Amino acid sequence: DIYLDLPVTPWEAALGAQVEVPTLDGRVRMKIPANARTGQKLRIPDRGLGRGARGDQYVVLKMINPPVENEAQKAAYRKLAEIYQGFDPRADLGRKG
Repeated sequence: DIYLDLPVTPWEAALGAQVEVPTLDGRVRMKIPANARTGQKLRIPDRGLGRGARGDQYVVLKMINPPVENEAQKAAYRKLAEIYQGFDPRADLGRKG
């Protein structure tokens, strides 16, 4: 098997997307499901390395936030913060399951 870290935008991860992914045999189109998470593994069968039989390629999603370089971009992030006001990604941090 072979692994590839694939950079994705927050909107591709949230909404889902079709993206091109490099493989040993060239680029293939792959569907990123909606509500995807950083670290999530997606499999492309028979595109990896293996002993004898062909292995799989695993694509590990890595969300990349775009830089904030102007007021319009800052406003977009402020709007998201307002819309998701109750969301706390650290709410369960340190709690035993």
